[in-house]
Amino acid sequence: MFRLFSSNNGSRNGNGHNGQPPVAQGDILRGRPLIDLSAVEKAYRTPAGDFLALKGIDLRVKAGEFVAVAGKSGAGKSTLINMLTGIDRPTSGEIWVGSHAVHEMSEDEIAAWRGRNVGVVFQFFQLLPMLTCAQNVMLPMDFANRYGSTKEMRERALHLLDQVGIAGHADKLPSAVSGGQRQRVAIARALANDPMFLAADEPTGNLDSKTADAVFRIFEDLVDQGRTIVMVTHDRDLASRVGRVVHIADGRIEGDVHAPVRRREARHV
Repeated sequence: MFRLFSSNNGSRNGNGHNGQPPVAQGDILRGRPLIDLSAVEKAYRTPAGDFLALKGIDLRVKAGEFVAVAGKSGAGKSTLINMLTGIDRPTSGEIWVGSHAVHEMSEDEIAAWRGRNVGVVFQFFQLLPMLTCAQNVMLPMDFANRYGSTKEMRERALHLLDQVGIAGHADKLPSAVSGGQRQRVAIARALANDPMFLAADEPTGNLDSKTADAVFRIFEDLVDQGRTIVMVTHDRDLASRVGRVVHIADGRIEGDVHAPVRRREARHV
């Protein structure tokens, strides 16, 4: 087993992760946002000078929300996702997730926090090719030391793979399944440690339209079950099926639209 560094630092109420399971969705104080960004800026140093990728971002996401982040290439969408997950650090501003002050954590603390509290889904799956689908899902549990024995981790992995409709491929290598199936494995992996929220960066961008629709329906079902999802997408059709769309342009939030959710009636996943 891998054991990660754990600390109390970065907790709004004094109770850090400290080896404990992540805060359940229902335990978030009613009315307080699960995700709270205030005046977040991110500057990158380039040969031509500093480039400000994010400019004073204020964003609040409640538990159970499904939020699409939309905008043109280079607008700052992926940078924003990287701020939420601690993959990258803000130059200034505050990032709170639940009771955790992500902007104040050390690199070791962020790694431990992210492993236990955040599920990340990437455009290009990021599965380890030498591990089976089930082993890829078990890996985050191993890193976070959450579920004890290998048997317990495998049982949970099989349950999650079944949840996304791919349990029959558990013992295959990623190379032996389709792109859409690999993305389902990646979603199951993101759910491995029962995270506080899922962050998805163009999760359907590498899939054909039919497969993208099937994968997107999994996200819809997860939100129906109470999950919180923040998803970057360039697909206007998919964005129109999300209840809230945050538009980013030139590093700023230019629009934050709440709209009735439009879903397709047929549900063939």
